[in-house]
Amino acid sequence: MPNHPRLIDLSADTATRPSEAMRLAICAAPVGDEQRGEDPTTLALEERVASLLGQEKALFLPSGTMANQIAFLVHCRPGDEIVCAENAHVFGSEGAGAAVLAGAQFRPIDTATGIFTVEDVASRLRAPRHRSPHSRVIAIEQTTNRGGGRIWSEEAIGALKGLALEKGLALHMDGARLLNAAVATGLPAARFAAPCDSVWIDLSKGLGCPVGAVLAGSTGFIEEALVWKHRLGGAMRQSGILAAAGLYALDHNVGRLAEDHDNARRLASALATVPGLQVQPEGATTNILFLDLAGTGVPASALAGTLADEAIRVNVEGQSRIRMVTHLDVSADDVEVAGRAIIAALARLRPDQSGG
Repeated sequence: MPNHPRLIDLSADTATRPSEAMRLAICAAPVGDEQRGEDPTTLALEERVASLLGQEKALFLPSGTMANQIAFLVHCRPGDEIVCAENAHVFGSEGAGAAVLAGAQFRPIDTATGIFTVEDVASRLRAPRHRSPHSRVIAIEQTTNRGGGRIWSEEAIGALKGLALEKGLALHMDGARLLNAAVATGLPAARFAAPCDSVWIDLSKGLGCPVGAVLAGSTGFIEEALVWKHRLGGAMRQSGILAAAGLYALDHNVGRLAEDHDNARRLASALATVPGLQVQPEGATTNILFLDLAGTGVPASALAGTLADEAIRVNVEGQSRIRMVTHLDVSADDVEVAGRAIIAALARLRPDQSGG
């Protein structure tokens, strides 16, 4: 039996649950019909996020995946091509939505970090030909998910914007963890987001909301996005019940993301000396860590199963890779418990049984 009272869920920062104070804010939210533009709480959230991201307007949506897909539907026509990282969420974790819905395909860039250069993009752009896909969108992810929570610099984003303007492309940011980047660097979110033609933030990850994302862009872009929101079934009527959680989170849960980053670094440090174990990225950039178990000889599924018996949940990503994400429901004490459990489990499971 586990020797601690509750599940330590490191599988994703979507595991957060609304706090009591957030629940009270939800209960007190004034609401109206969102489809008529009469829900005051939803409107307040949209205005707040548009300002936060340096964009003209914003649109409240049920999920980040819908935000990505609507952005592609607005930017693309059938036969268009989207350049992104090979390990990007839009490429590998959204059910080929861009192909199914927008009729667009991806031109992925192989990059372990999830970050690429202007030269990487330029080498993949298609010369105009009647029989070739039309290069239309550059999609970046802030922070990079499978890249280990790494941060796109504002200089790198600015360089991509320059290329996009030169080549007539749209620059889209999957900003699921954009506010993690803002907190980690001390820069306003708009410094990263304003150059983008479309950008969104997730409310249900580190911000602790039960559901929701907010997509932002120009007035014209959001007008088109609203059409697709309705077509895709994203209308939520009295959505202020959910938007209130987002307003609460922006007031109370942004600055504390630094605690998640500190906890990830604490966990990375605890595991750094385990023989054969590689912790990526080294030192932890934000709140995402990967464990490369190849050097230990322990299958990822075996470690995850053993940890589950200790009421610790991690995410298996391949035969020898595990992802762990810190968030507001994971405390510093939880991280210490998890670190000790991982070290002990690897010592028991490794083939040589010697720890080295």
